[in-house]
Amino acid sequence: MEPVEPRTSWTFVTNHARILAMILRDPEIRLRDMAGACRLTERAAQAIVTDLESAGYLTRVRHGRRNHYEVAPGTLFRHPAEGHHEVASLLKLLAGLDPPVETPTPPPAANDHDEQDDRS
Repeated sequence: MEPVEPRTSWTFVTNHARILAMILRDPEIRLRDMAGACRLTERAAQAIVTDLESAGYLTRVRHGRRNHYEVAPGTLFRHPAEGHHEVASLLKLLAGLDPPVETPTPPPAANDHDEQDDRS
């Protein structure tokens, strides 16, 4: 039997979870910083924040030129398999991890699958 190439187009943590954890860590984080840490465009990060706000996972209040975010307490996972558990436990774990170190990385090749398509 030949060795199978590992799939590299998926991860255990979605960009939605990453962004929510970043907001929990720093409620005044800028979209630019969220996007950079997740290796997304600002537009993609904005779409994720909008998804999370629409679904009730966070609120956003404008303070001058900055946004202030607040993670909504008591929210549950969306999938029925975990739907009876609060998201807070996962977020606390993720928020407690060291923030990513900003290191320049070359852009992915046009045919590579990467994390940027992971918006769920």
